Amino acid sequence: MSKTIVSLALSLIVSVSAATVRAEPASGGEAAEASLEVLVDAVRSNRKAMLAVNLALTDAEAAEFWPVYDLYQKEINVVADRWLAVIEDYIANFQDLSNDKAAKLVGDYLATEADRVQVRRSYVPAFSAILPGRKLARLYQIENKMDAVIRYELAARIPVVEENSAPLE
Repeated sequence: MSKTIVSLALSLIVSVSAATVRAEPASGGEAAEASLEVLVDAVRSNRKAMLAVNLALTDAEAAEFWPVYDLYQKEINVVADRWLAVIEDYIANFQDLSNDKAAKLVGDYLATEADRVQVRRSYVPAFSAILPGRKLARLYQIENKMDAVIRYELAARIPVVEENSAPLE
C-alpha cells in the first residue's frame, strides 16, 4: 500500500474529529472532555479499517491476526482510557492547578506512557508469529501514526499551565 492511502485515511480521521474538537472553547470543562471523547471514538472506530487497508494481509494472516489484534486493542484501550482520564483531570483543573496536583498528573501521565510501551512490547512475539517482519514494522508504524493524530489534535487543544496562574500553597 502506498503512503497516499495512509495519508488519506489519517486525513479522514483528522477531518472528522478535528472539526468536533475545534468547535469547543479552549476553556476546558465538560465541553472539552466531550470533544476529546468524540475524537478518541472516531479514531478507535476507524483504526481496524485503516489497518485492514494498509497491511494487505493474506487470508491466512488475517485469520490469525485479527483475533490477536482485538486482544491487543482491548489492552491498549484500557491504558488509553487511563491516559485520557489524566488529560480530562488536567482539563478540568488546569486553571487552579496546585503544584502537588500538577506533580501527580505528571506521574500519572508517565505511568500510562510506560504501560502503553509495555503492552505494545508484550504483543511483538504474538504478532511476529503471524506477520513477517516488514508487516510487523508497518503495523507498529500505522499504530504510531494514528496515535500521533490524536496527540497532535490534543496538543493544539490543551492549554499549557501558566506559571503566573498557580494558586499559592
